[in-house]
Formats: sequence, C-alpha cells, structure tokens
Amino acid sequence: MTNGTMQGSKWAEKRIFTTGEAAEICKVSQQTIIRCFDAGRLGGFRVPGSKFRRIPRAELIKFMQGNDIPTDVLEAVATKRVLVVDDDAAIVELFQDLLSRDGRWTVRSAATGYDAGMLTESFRPHAIILDYMLPDVNGNIVCRRIRENPEFADTKIIIVSGVVNQAEIDDLLKSGADEFIKKPFNIQQLMQKLTSLVGI
Repeated sequence: MTNGTMQGSKWAEKRIFTTGEAAEICKVSQQTIIRCFDAGRLGGFRVPGSKFRRIPRAELIKFMQGNDIPTDVLEAVATKRVLVVDDDAAIVELFQDLLSRDGRWTVRSAATGYDAGMLTESFRPHAIILDYMLPDVNGNIVCRRIRENPEFADTKIIIVSGVVNQAEIDDLLKSGADEFIKKPFNIQQLMQKLTSLVGI
C-alpha cells in the first residue's frame, strides 16, 4: 500500500475537520488555516461555547481547489495529478473528459508555458502532457525549466508535437522529456504511456 493510499484512507470517511487536521492535509501551518478561517476564505463554524473552529469536508475541498492544493489525500484511493499544457481548447477538453472519467486522475490545464510553470509549482503534477508549440515559448524550454528544479525530478513529461525530424525529437528528449508522441496521436497509445510512466 502506498503512502498516498494510507493517508487517503485516514481521511476518506471524515466529514468535519479541526484546524490542525486541515493544516496537515493542506501541508500548511495551523496558523495559516486559522487566518484563512477568520478572514472568511475557509468556511466552517465554531464549536458552541468554545473558541474551537471546525471545517466541514465540502468547505475544505472548496478551499483546496480554489488554492490549487491537490485533494487526493482526502480520497480513499490516491489519484495521480496530471497537467495538460496545450493552447488548443479541443485537445485540453478531450484530456479533461477522458482523464476525469477514468477516476484515477486529477486534471488541471494550462495554455501557455508561463501558466505551466506556475501550475507545476502549486499543483505539483505527477505527469505533464506538454504541447511543443505554445503561444509564448516552446515546450522544450518549459521542460528544461521544470528539470532545473530538483523538486520535480520525478515528474513525468510527455511532449506532444507534429515534428517528424528525428534530430528534433532527440533534442526534445534531451531537454528532459520522458516520452515523445507525434501529433495526430492515438489517444489509447498516449494513455498507455501515461499510465505506465506514473505506475498505475
């Protein structure tokens, strides 16, 4: 059993959380949770006749989603986080639909290299499906920047591109990508690569 699954089971059935538990789940200090609660950014209630704060599950999930904090720790089976980076809305929608229905994934998307960098920091994806041609910067640059941060050494990156030149493909893999898939791609083949890369 993985650590994620063990932790997930620990919180899976719980409906009301203390500020300490919420802090542990969100990986922030208890003071941060208390400040957010008192400022009205995190919903909940006070225990009658005491100063104790309590946070219902739905409010905690809403807070986590609003702050790009992965919610898999609350689920019975830990899901894998995947970031889809593409400026083609149809492709993003395809992946969001496919991966959300699968049930093993939590999906976020970005349309630019800049947003991809920001979301990688906050969302901490297990895998990134990265389009090579982005509006602001090429995917290999995004890939290189992610690889420069040792915190993301285990993040799997699949670059998707229409290029066919083997030298270009080799360059993409040298920039730190784990896999290259040519557009137009076979969705089943891409899903197989994705699941085998993250080990599910």
